[in-house]
Amino acid sequence: MDIIYIRDLRIDTIIGIYDWERRMKQTIVLDIEMATNIREAANSDNIGDTLNYKDVAKRLFNFVGESEFELVETLAERITELILTEFNTPWVKLTLNKKGALRGVRDVGVIIERGRKT
Repeated sequence: MDIIYIRDLRIDTIIGIYDWERRMKQTIVLDIEMATNIREAANSDNIGDTLNYKDVAKRLFNFVGESEFELVETLAERITELILTEFNTPWVKLTLNKKGALRGVRDVGVIIERGRKT
């Protein structure tokens, strides 16, 4: 199985459990790996035959930007569900980074894998 990836996708959203977090957007950073088979696209040289990372990024900008989850765990689950179902990929690995969540710490977040990597 091949992997198409997106690194350092930055999206502003409402995320958090504290009152101050509910009043302002924060930037989350996503790294995404998606299983696919690129052979058909490589042979045809046609974007319609592959998993289009631009379409994935645009969809996530809309979904995440409009979301207002409290937990990064919930947001991560919903993102992976969206990718698996809407983009028909069998496996996805997501790193969701909530920069600035803890004082004195550069990064904090979750890493999840869903589906089957074949």
